[in-house]
Amino acid sequence: MAKDQADEIDGGSKERAADRLFQTFVEKIESGALRDGDALPPEREIVATYGVSRTVAREAVQALASRGLVEARPRYRPIVRRPSFEAAFQTVGTMVERVLREKGGVRNMFETRILIEAALVRRAASVATVSQVSQLARALYANKRSVEDSQRFYETDQAFHRVFYEIAENPVLVATHAAFVEWLSPHWVQMTDLVERNERNFEAHQAIFDAIQNGDPDAAERALCAHLEEAWAQVRDTFE
Repeated sequence: MAKDQADEIDGGSKERAADRLFQTFVEKIESGALRDGDALPPEREIVATYGVSRTVAREAVQALASRGLVEARPRYRPIVRRPSFEAAFQTVGTMVERVLREKGGVRNMFETRILIEAALVRRAASVATVSQVSQLARALYANKRSVEDSQRFYETDQAFHRVFYEIAENPVLVATHAAFVEWLSPHWVQMTDLVERNERNFEAHQAIFDAIQNGDPDAAERALCAHLEEAWAQVRDTFE
């Protein structure tokens, strides 16, 4: 009998060998025997220790990676990663990228961003502390200083919007922002560099900041929605 076949029916169990090996590593991670940042044993050691084939070892590691439990890169040993909302979004990243290629996919994702950020700026205008408003002001200032440099402007633009998510003090929302940046940025970076566009976007950021600083949720939401709808008009030609 071939070794792979023997692995799959070892001990008369119907459970596949790769599933058993996957569960073994899950238990080690959950117990702390394998901690965040630890490397998994080399493939040959896994094969020798657990009596499985290389095919089974690779399948188990792939399953760990697909669930965000390890980070697997070619020619490197897989690294254990602490479960987090960021890791969860990264795990579904490939699937989301495929969905975004469908007709209307990017627009639907961007509308979701608008709905979330509209709620966030309303919240910021209502509950942001002096320290949080100061954090937003620093992000706005960095954005202003980078108007002449489109690459830097894009980076500070994302940093400015990120503060809305941070003010809510919810790690799910912070991870959501990082996911939006990763999923949508391939379209934004295709735009032609235009200082005039950067200036308009900065002015929109200024209007959002002013409304938050003045404690006006309605004005903050209006400014945010107007800004992102204009941003959509700027970017849609990159994929239509």
